Amino acid sequence: MSLPVKHVLGILADNLEYRRSVIPMSAARATAWARGLDIPFGGETVLYTGQMYQIIPSINSLSAMMAKVENSWINRFMGLGRLANRIIDLSWFMTLGVGKQQKEYNGILRNIALILKSAGVEFGYLYSQDLYSGALVFDEGIDDVFRKQARRVYDIFKTNGVKQVITVDPHTTSILKDVYPSVVEGFDLTVKSYLEVLAEKNIPCRRRLDMDLVIHDSCVYTRYLDVVDQPRKLLQSACATIHLPELSGRLTHCCGGPLESLFPARSHEITVKRVEQLAECGRSAVTMCPICLACLKREAGDKIDVKDISEYLYDCYCQPGK
Repeated sequence: MSLPVKHVLGILADNLEYRRSVIPMSAARATAWARGLDIPFGGETVLYTGQMYQIIPSINSLSAMMAKVENSWINRFMGLGRLANRIIDLSWFMTLGVGKQQKEYNGILRNIALILKSAGVEFGYLYSQDLYSGALVFDEGIDDVFRKQARRVYDIFKTNGVKQVITVDPHTTSILKDVYPSVVEGFDLTVKSYLEVLAEKNIPCRRRLDMDLVIHDSCVYTRYLDVVDQPRKLLQSACATIHLPELSGRLTHCCGGPLESLFPARSHEITVKRVEQLAECGRSAVTMCPICLACLKREAGDKIDVKDISEYLYDCYCQPGK
């Protein structure tokens, strides 16, 4: 018996409608990454996380749980679980034991903010008003709930006088840049990925990487947003040697997400294949999407080391030279 997709999606949709995120979290947890960075509140240009990196540890936990119950008798009671979740937030189960992962993903956001600062980019942050974009429910076709969230997020931007938004991941970037304008009347924000912003800055490299890196392109960045050359430029400027797997650029191979919570077995097959393709080109893989990072790290084992591009960019553009 496969997973009851209707009920799994229903739980995510209910969470977004009633609790403002597919994986509800406290404002303290969602903004913990920014502590001590002295990022001002608001302003015309803001760094918008859309909570994607923050929720990945819980998504990983959810995926592991779904893999265990896939084809299990427990599936029969998923509808009851959805009803219970409407009354009592059961999502906290997915936050148990994710402290180490949470620190890792918070570190990625810190890296991004510090790189932008090092490049001379002035930006603010909306802290507790930095809401989830609705990306996953849009991907799954839950349009009514998504439209409400899109309007809610946009209204917060306008209330705070925001004109430019710097995003940190491909899914959130695409949602704001390509989808919000079609569902939010009067949408007039300028949206750019931080990779685009950094590539335009031509910031000097402080520390050479001098290493071989295999790029795993994000399908959303390359196919919908034309973010292909920018990450290559940033890494090559840091003296990294770029290697491309069998499928890359606009023909990049899927990482296996974001269907890992709905079809764990199928997601596993796709991810394993991609890890093999990357490992054929080298030992160090670079991702630029939290979903890609999570999926590939899950299956990489000792075949290949997988890191977010921000880790490398922080080392070469923020650290003292060697």
